[in-house]
Amino acid sequence: MESSVVVPWLILGVLMAISSTQVEAAARAFFVFGDSLVDNGNNNYLATTARADSPPYGIDTPSRHPTGRFSNGKNIPDFITDALGSEPTLPYLSPELKGDKLLVGANFASAGIGILDDTGIQFMNIIRMFRQFQYFEEYQKKLADLVGKDEAQRIVSEALVLITVGGNDFVNNYFLVPFSARSRQFNLPDYVRYLISEYRKLLVRLYDLGARKVLVTGTGPLGCVPAELAMRSPSGQCATELQQAAALYNPQLVEMVNGLNSQLGANIFIAANTQQQTSDFISNPGAYGFTTSKIACCGQGPYNGLGLCTQLSNLCSNRNEYVFWDAFHPSERANGIIVDMILNGSTSYMNPMNLNAFLALDTKTKT
Repeated sequence: MESSVVVPWLILGVLMAISSTQVEAAARAFFVFGDSLVDNGNNNYLATTARADSPPYGIDTPSRHPTGRFSNGKNIPDFITDALGSEPTLPYLSPELKGDKLLVGANFASAGIGILDDTGIQFMNIIRMFRQFQYFEEYQKKLADLVGKDEAQRIVSEALVLITVGGNDFVNNYFLVPFSARSRQFNLPDYVRYLISEYRKLLVRLYDLGARKVLVTGTGPLGCVPAELAMRSPSGQCATELQQAAALYNPQLVEMVNGLNSQLGANIFIAANTQQQTSDFISNPGAYGFTTSKIACCGQGPYNGLGLCTQLSNLCSNRNEYVFWDAFHPSERANGIIVDMILNGSTSYMNPMNLNAFLALDTKTKT
């Protein structure tokens, strides 16, 4: 289990109920890249400490057993597949991902990774972004063997792609230890600009690999997660430096995505504008049906923010009342609210459009 994997909060807020809205387009393939917020179990197959394969993880799944997700139940990709009307994607490393299962898509995410290859080095064997893309190429060859090259290209081009990465580059890199290598190399504004330029390369690579519908996430209240409150803020106030990092990062990410779309002449990418939602969600959790946004459901120490979530940890009885499941990751209910915002949010929060509108472009084109 990783002790310091950040929640790269996508969105926190605005809608209070989990929507039952389903994307009108037919079920399509779904590919997931990124870190612990979207890892469906790839790290279960790796010799790494960045794992969620022991109780009480998965306590609210039908089996009540861990699935490799850093959640008490569903994570963000699960709620998106619900909306797509599809079955959950399997981890790419799962031996079950073969035959017709390839048509559903694949999850390449790996807890602990970042935009930069030196992020998360303490977790050893994790699937860094360049390797996730190599696996995507391998996947496409397997798919072509199954359905033919032309059909494989069509499936990939019409698929939805989610990429969630960036938060660990702050928490598990720049701010990990005082005077880290990256903090000596860059001041914070320059580091953010560097991250955005590297993230842009990742998105261009996805485009080159055939992705044409990509949901790009920002990061969120890095200084407000229980782990950072426990380590940096005895008073319970969000850690200033980490909040400043998020405030610099998110608007530049949206600007970069818009610039890429302009360069490509099409809306290939949509981005979550997290800056406007997170403040209300953290400062007024009651407005969204939560009891607390400071204390993790599972953990120990101040705010249940120290150490790992294990069978020996404090464990809340009502997970629906907690924004955070563990020291860094949202609860299942919070994940559902996040995805509802992705699906239905206004252009103030989803740029240049929400996911329902994004996927409906296909339907309009084909009719």
